[in-house]
Amino acid sequence: MKTVEKTALSRTLLVLLKELSEECQDTLKLISHLEIKDLTAEQVASILSELTVSVTHLHVHTENLQDLINDEIERL
Repeated sequence: MKTVEKTALSRTLLVLLKELSEECQDTLKLISHLEIKDLTAEQVASILSELTVSVTHLHVHTENLQDLINDEIERL
């Protein structure tokens, strides 16, 4: 194993991880909104619609992420 003071991750991976972090935060926020008491049916439907979009984006966003992470590990 290489000993490196500070290893720079690939720019692509850094960008994807930042985007993933932001989308995860958005998803968690939407989930927490569902825990609010006395939401109307319209509010719940709106939150669920946004959650569907967010989860779909997460799915698409992470499709090749494992390969990029594995490539980065091999590079190290």
